[in-house]
Amino acid sequence: MCSMKNLLMSLITVGALLAQTHAYAQKYAASKSTVSFYSHATIEDIKAANTTSIALADLSTNTVAFSISIKDFAFDKKLMQEHFNEKYMESEKYPKSTFQGTVQGFDATKKGEQAVKAIGKLTMHGVTKDVELPGTMEATTDTSLSIKATFTVKLEDYKIKIPQVLWQNIAEEIEVKVDFTLLKK
Repeated sequence: MCSMKNLLMSLITVGALLAQTHAYAQKYAASKSTVSFYSHATIEDIKAANTTSIALADLSTNTVAFSISIKDFAFDKKLMQEHFNEKYMESEKYPKSTFQGTVQGFDATKKGEQAVKAIGKLTMHGVTKDVELPGTMEATTDTSLSIKATFTVKLEDYKIKIPQVLWQNIAEEIEVKVDFTLLKK
């Protein structure tokens, strides 16, 4: 009876370890990231990019998250970058933008790029909104995952104000692109 109990406990322990190993093997973290945005307005186009963002994905739960340091967006013009941080994004007060959600439509057993939708919460400028972000995911190798998305952000949704005098310089909607390469952890 004791050996049967030991055998059962051993099987439970091995099963738990295998489940943990399997779940652990499906976790990915960004090794390379680019988050950019583009604003087309009457007087001038504005674009900036950030290559310091953090992204995580867990295929065992279909969850994805990213964090973007607002101050790390680089602009062609330093004055634009200064205004972006001080007047619009208030990056001292709101240093990060984040997304946390689940991915629908990805099958890790399939090869090639797959259309997906991430459903979750996007936080920017101190405001959190429920969003659905269309994008693509691809298991590029056995240890690498690619996540890409292009979506639009309405500034008023996140209480980002455009001074009346600059309404022709800054668009009310901004196109955001994310491009992450994640490695298995």
